[in-house]
This record gives sequence, C-alpha cells and structure tokens, in this order.
Amino acid sequence: MTSPNWPALELARACRGPARVPFVLPDGDGERTLGSVAIAHLAALRAWPEAFEERFHAGAAAPSGGAPRALALLLAATGRDEALARIHADLHRRGLIRAWRDEPYPLRDREGGEHARIERAASRFWGTLTLGTHCNGFVADAAGRPTHLWIARRSQSKPTDPGRLDNLIGGGVALGQSPREALVREGWEEAGLRPEQMAGLEEGHVIELDCDIAEGRQHEWLFVFDLALPADVVPRNTDGEVAEHLLLPVAEALARAASGELTTDAALATFDFAWRRGLIEPSVASEAQIRAFESLCIPRRVSS
Repeated sequence: MTSPNWPALELARACRGPARVPFVLPDGDGERTLGSVAIAHLAALRAWPEAFEERFHAGAAAPSGGAPRALALLLAATGRDEALARIHADLHRRGLIRAWRDEPYPLRDREGGEHARIERAASRFWGTLTLGTHCNGFVADAAGRPTHLWIARRSQSKPTDPGRLDNLIGGGVALGQSPREALVREGWEEAGLRPEQMAGLEEGHVIELDCDIAEGRQHEWLFVFDLALPADVVPRNTDGEVAEHLLLPVAEALARAASGELTTDAALATFDFAWRRGLIEPSVASEAQIRAFESLCIPRRVSS
C-alpha cells in the first residue's frame, strides 16, 4: 500500500543547497530584497563591477574576511533589461544558469513588485519570486463529488522534472500575464482545451514555495485552480510537452501524489484540491500534514 507521506509538504520549504546571500536593489536609504544568490557564484559575478556590488556589514573586513551580507544590483532602471540579458547569456554559456527557456519573466522583489525583464531560467539563479499556475482537472458524479482526476505525464524532453507526473495543466506565469491568463494559454498547449471550455475555472489557494532545486532557488507563489470536465472530454497535448494523460480514480491520484510520484508543485495543488473538497481522510493525510499545508498558504496578493 502506498505510504501517505506527502513529501511535497516538506520539499516546498527545503533549503539544503549551497549557502546563499540576499540579492538586493538599493531603494532610497534602504534596500529591497529581490532574492538570493549562491555564495559560490559571487566570484563569477565580479566580472561585472558596474552591475553588482558585494556589501558587508558595517565594520566588517573586506572580501577576504568572508561572505558579504548581500549582493546589490547597481544597474539603473534605464538599460537594465539589456544589461541583464547580456550577463545572463554569459552565465548560461558558463553553465551557471540552467534550463534556458527563451521566455521573458519579470524580475520581482519578494513582495511582487517588478523591476526588470529577465530570462525565465535566470529567476532560479537569483532566487527571485515567480508566479506559477496549476489546474486540477476532474470528473465528478451526478452529485458533483469528484470521482476521477486527470493526471499528465511530462515529456522526457522537458528541462525540469522530465517524465514526472503532473496536474492536467501547469506552468509559469510569463511577463504581462495573470495566472488565469497563463492557465488558459497552457490549457490549449498542454491539454487541447479551448478558452470556452475553461470558463468554469474555480480558484483554490495560493501556495508559497521557497526551496532549493537543481537550477538554484525556487521562490514561487503557486496559484491553484480546479476545472470540472465532462466525462466525454479527453485532453490532447498540442505542444509536445506532455507524454500522456491518465484518468485516475481520485483515491489512486491522491495516493500517487502522497507517495511523491507527482512533481512538488503538482502534489501541493492536488493536496489543495482534496482538502478543499473534503476528500482528505486520515489514511491520506494526518493532522500534522494538514497544518503543514496550511502554513504554505498565503493571501492572494496578485490578481488572478
């Protein structure tokens, strides 16, 4: 029998990777925190003294005295996008920025403010805030109670989590899009659903992840949605990023999520779905796990 461990609940805040220091933007007499950067990468960033400055505590020794308290972004707003694009391309050539996407993302601070346009993959290098959006696609009985969940298997060609199980729809929120707009776009690409078929999207919780991953640090607000689909609607992938779609009984889908077969993001979205709809039972999750999930949920600070 599958063990209901729900490893995603711990992984969402697991910071066990290389030591990091805050990445900040000077703001008047203070600083605005953008994210963080691995101390091991500071040496490479010294190639751009016009862009970055290592800042130490008052009275602390020079760089030989240890790690700085923060790395400051010095680039003025005018020309910042272009300068960061050149720097990020160089870091990518060196193998320090991984899983390049050619997708524009905002450079956000930890409160959601936007300060530049950057390549999506660079957000993990800097540990800056990103927005994600996931949709639990389900089939319900005549009383409206979910009976099955649509689960997608990611293509082996995906730069992250290839071959892992996922929600029906999921993806990042690109520059200029809301979570709902991004989900509707991904709905066609990943599941062949037209906008009118997604008109019934229901909002779930917003879940905050702040954890180390292979590409760096993931700090993300994950917007969860649910979508009831008619029994005769079968998803079909259109962009090659999904290998297959599985229609699983709810109990099996929850067991797979609880055992770690789904990606961390997808497992959390699935937990949210089950919790909100009264599907969580002692055999699926303990009170401690429910409290752990509640601690990950944050107020909706960005319009969905």
